[in-house]
Amino acid sequence: MPGDADDVAHLLAELGYPCSTREAAERIHAVDADRQQVLLLARRDGAGCGLVGLHFLYYVPLGALICRITALVVATEARGGGLGRQMLDEAYRRARSADCVRLELTTALHRTEAHAFYRACGFTESSLRFTRALGGA
Repeated sequence: MPGDADDVAHLLAELGYPCSTREAAERIHAVDADRQQVLLLARRDGAGCGLVGLHFLYYVPLGALICRITALVVATEARGGGLGRQMLDEAYRRARSADCVRLELTTALHRTEAHAFYRACGFTESSLRFTRALGGA
């Protein structure tokens, strides 16, 4: 996946997290080095058109593994063709294979179209997340 940095940078920019190709390569390397994370890149006609990041972690309140979707984006020109649902299905399959008891994701409050999509894919609203910046990113 290191050769995919251009596509990853483009997709992250579409998601609202612009980065350089070099920064994308560093992020790919960090995920590849972490056995608890997976980054999947969907291609259509040789071009990266979708991205999903997965993080498998032990969740203390449940006493079990969960899978958190850390990034999900479909390129603008590839939307509406079922790719987003296919990527969520693959995330679900991998979470089940890893014996996770939950597949979860977070989404920005302003992404109302994404919220409707997630509901249509079987996700339910279950919590409210608060963040506090620590600097750096």
